[in-house]
Amino acid sequence: MAAGRCYELVPREVPRVETRYRRIVTPFPVPESIPLLQDLRAYEPQSMEGQPPVIWDRADGCQVYDPYGNMWLDFSSGVLVTNAGHGRKEIAEAVIEQANRRLLTHYCFPGGPRRGLAKRLVELAPDRLDKAFILTTGSEAVECAIKLSRAHGLAVGGPEKLVIVSFTGAFHGRTLASQLAGGIPALKDWIGPLDPTFVQVPYPDGFRCEDTSFELFERTLAQKGIAPERVCGVLTETFQGGNATFLPVEYMQRLRAWCDEHDVVLTCDEIQAAFGRTGTMWGFEHYGIVPDLMTLGKGISSSLPISAVVGTEALLNQFPPGSMTSTHTGNPICSAAACANIDLILREHLIDHARDVGQVLQAELTAIKDRFTDVIGAVGGRGMVAAAQCIVPGTKDPDADLAWDVVRRCVESGLLFFSPVGFGGGTIKICPPLCTEQAAIQDGCQVLGSSFEAVLAGRAKA
Repeated sequence: MAAGRCYELVPREVPRVETRYRRIVTPFPVPESIPLLQDLRAYEPQSMEGQPPVIWDRADGCQVYDPYGNMWLDFSSGVLVTNAGHGRKEIAEAVIEQANRRLLTHYCFPGGPRRGLAKRLVELAPDRLDKAFILTTGSEAVECAIKLSRAHGLAVGGPEKLVIVSFTGAFHGRTLASQLAGGIPALKDWIGPLDPTFVQVPYPDGFRCEDTSFELFERTLAQKGIAPERVCGVLTETFQGGNATFLPVEYMQRLRAWCDEHDVVLTCDEIQAAFGRTGTMWGFEHYGIVPDLMTLGKGISSSLPISAVVGTEALLNQFPPGSMTSTHTGNPICSAAACANIDLILREHLIDHARDVGQVLQAELTAIKDRFTDVIGAVGGRGMVAAAQCIVPGTKDPDADLAWDVVRRCVESGLLFFSPVGFGGGTIKICPPLCTEQAAIQDGCQVLGSSFEAVLAGRAKA
């Protein structure tokens, strides 16, 4: 998100909207919501102030409702969480059933819900990945993957084999090691002198980095003085979250071979990509490879906070009993929610649906880019995740103001996004729940296109 930006809490009149998927019947922000929003600003850190001032009262499927009669078509999935859809009855019932058993936590003591989720993840994962460690947040899973990679490096190469290689523009979380591994400088300015064992290489997206050859990876490490023997792990988002772009298939396959050659742990950060988001169960299936570790979160439960690291037995068994644990590992209520979510995704064929309807989403977004080619530099994505990178005409510089104004206009029209993300805060991320039907995708894309048109027309008049 563009740092330092937040929405004014001054209600203003906006056009009324009444469609099958969207309804706006009040000024925005809603006048009655201002005291609640002011309290949040009073009692929470200002870092929490960056999202559109929509009061979430309830949510159902692909729609979010406030208490004042407004309804939004959700293109955020609550930041890629609600893969199966909002407020799914089956997930709520699983949560209630577990809560009624009055087992709300059990630390690392044996428990059935955790067993059920770990078994399910291993059964769904490729054959090589046969252990699952259940955690709480995506950042915690990434931290664990870094720890496992470094433990392996120490075991096979000694104290010199500790370097973690990741990619420019990457986002891996907001805890210390996950931000060190991330490739967004603005998120690391506060850290001070950076750990030299965290190294970034260019992300070959074909737009900001036009060189998509694997030789760029090897050449960059050599230029930074990093010999392959010093690398313990390579960490990559399956698709880069900020702009929804995938690595070239050949690049990823050569990276897999390079890691095998140099005894390097390859981790795919699947926190945004897994559980059908890209039209496959696991996002890395698009590359025809299997990583050594994958980190999971967000869409794992479509609801409650839970995450996991799934990987090879050799990597996950590096630490003896009692030495790699977490207070809320496999929380029984969250585990029950995750198992119910996975059942829904499979039973309702939401992965196939995401693939098929995702083709419509990608086609609609490409058509919008063709209409506004001067200000949309690139679009990316697969399945039910996409992104439009707003640029200053004639350059590749991000236009954060345009992205912000378009998102604001969409929200005022009943189409819900989270605030712009990506390089310079210039990217509009599009990620509806996987259950969203084709007509809703087309309706939302019509609003997105109209919002670009209105914002640009306003600029021309100014």
